[in-house]
Amino acid sequence: MDFRILDASAFYAGVPFRSSEECYTTPLVYDEIQHIKKNHDALGTLLETNRLKIREPDEQHTQNAIKSAKETGDFPQLSKQDISIIALGIETKGQIITDDFAISNVAKNIGLIIVPIMTKGIKDVGKWIHYCPGCKASYQGGKECSVCGTALKRKLIKK
Repeated sequence: MDFRILDASAFYAGVPFRSSEECYTTPLVYDEIQHIKKNHDALGTLLETNRLKIREPDEQHTQNAIKSAKETGDFPQLSKQDISIIALGIETKGQIITDDFAISNVAKNIGLIIVPIMTKGIKDVGKWIHYCPGCKASYQGGKECSVCGTALKRKLIKK
């Protein structure tokens, strides 16, 4: 079965409202986007016609998503909703429909398919490193250089 997994940006772009394909999202994302098209109860219609299904990823896949996000350095940029989308992608091996660059980077690093909506999507994937622009020290994370006190920057080390 093909799973199309929608993050919040897919709903804001109207993806499920102009498609007859079956889509999945997580309870956390659904809670975040319930206000969309509220006057027309469009989300209710999607649920009633089984074009939208809400599915909670299991705990093991959620932990795998968190681990993968930490490995790429994207974890601080991801919300609980974003992690749940990645976890559902891992669990179902589905296509993640998103324009979120942090979700895309993590997902592509672990071999998931990303379908961008309104952007060209990310072209480079890799791992983020933090570095001091002053003394050039490298860090796994943080905000300030422990050597010279300069604010850290981050850059993507391409795969």
